Amino acid sequence: MPDVTRYPAELVSDVVSGGDLRYTVRPIRPGDAARLVAFHARLSPQSSYFRYFTYHPTLSSKEVDHFTRVDYEDRLALVAELDGQIIGVGRYDRQPGSDEAEVAFVVADEFQGHGIASLLLDELARAARDRGIRTFLASTMLENRQMLDVFLHSGYPVSRSLEYGTVSLVFPLAETASSRRALASRDATRQVSRRSCPPAPS
Repeated sequence: MPDVTRYPAELVSDVVSGGDLRYTVRPIRPGDAARLVAFHARLSPQSSYFRYFTYHPTLSSKEVDHFTRVDYEDRLALVAELDGQIIGVGRYDRQPGSDEAEVAFVVADEFQGHGIASLLLDELARAARDRGIRTFLASTMLENRQMLDVFLHSGYPVSRSLEYGTVSLVFPLAETASSRRALASRDATRQVSRRSCPPAPS
């Protein structure tokens, strides 16, 4: 079971972006189980399909436990939260014994287009580098143009391949002049404030 006493409070931040949308980004907690179930239930069939590559209307109790109980090192999930509701989730899972990690995102339909996925990717990349992860791997459907754009405009040198309608992407997380310019451009459209005294985990 993950050691939740190691909750990384330094990853909690308040964000203003996309037309004065204000929300909080923080690491997920076991106590988020009900909020995660409610978030998943609000996803459109298309958004759920894009995330899981199959029709997946309901999370099982095993999935909820797996998604909310992370070790904050090899497995990390960040949630975007507004008024006590989860509106987006981004996570990485390190490949065993390597410095590579699978990364994935899903954002509530009514909040897509506000830069939440890009913000989650930026925050996950920062946390991953601090934890010795050097490369992100991702898979997304060719039709999921919004998510493809998030990766391709990240500023990282993205390698991609296509097979049977699924795009596989690989990109190193080392900061470069290009990634810094892309990040600066995104930061010009949002405000991210790190909390000096984040709330205790529950």
